[in-house]
Amino acid sequence: MTPPIHRPQVRTHGDKRLLEFQPGMVQSEMRLSRPDDLVLSYVRAMMCFVLFHPQPGHIVMVGLGGGSLAKFCYRYLPQARITVLELNPDVIALREQFAIPRDNARFQVIQADAVAYMSQLDNSADVLLVDGFDADGLPPALGSAGFYADCRRALRPGGVMVTNIFSYDPLYNTMLRRLRQTFHGHICWFPGIAGNNRILFAVKGGGHSPAMAMQRKVARTGGLALPLLNRLLAHWVVRKLRRA
Repeated sequence: MTPPIHRPQVRTHGDKRLLEFQPGMVQSEMRLSRPDDLVLSYVRAMMCFVLFHPQPGHIVMVGLGGGSLAKFCYRYLPQARITVLELNPDVIALREQFAIPRDNARFQVIQADAVAYMSQLDNSADVLLVDGFDADGLPPALGSAGFYADCRRALRPGGVMVTNIFSYDPLYNTMLRRLRQTFHGHICWFPGIAGNNRILFAVKGGGHSPAMAMQRKVARTGGLALPLLNRLLAHWVVRKLRRA
């Protein structure tokens, strides 16, 4: 992967703090009054992985950004160990501005090329969350056949990979085909759950796991079928975790 050339920018307006690589290109958003809230719809959509794997022991994230997913999982999935891979040291340097926890026994941020790091994992993660956008969008290496194969290998049986891809990405159909091939067709999504962000869920086989059962159901029904209902489902998932 090419080293990052764009320095992240932080903008604060009232109770809102934004992380951007270019003006208007929002990577992450945080409320200063409630830093663990999930503000952006695509982040709430990615949290729907708990419908597939409610009690993950190890979550690996590709891309730190403003840490929305990392903070939420750290607080509301206390049984999970969380490993975050971030290539850009300038993004990691902003962790205090976004109230991201310090490294400890169950939370670690690693400066690493996710492509190289993922190839070293084997049967290690219950959940993979891939949201590694930079100033130019999703790096091609994070949508390659080799990377997807390494992600599948990194998952434990019944594990789920969640990846965020723009529906208008010129390589969207290519990446979708690669995911289908790598995960033997065990992929699905909730139509309209996050606008132009297509959140894809891919499940590693290994018997009759709850994740596989959910994948088959969502692939058959489209979740709650209607975009508005799927967006409400994501809100419900987040509220349920917060109240647990």
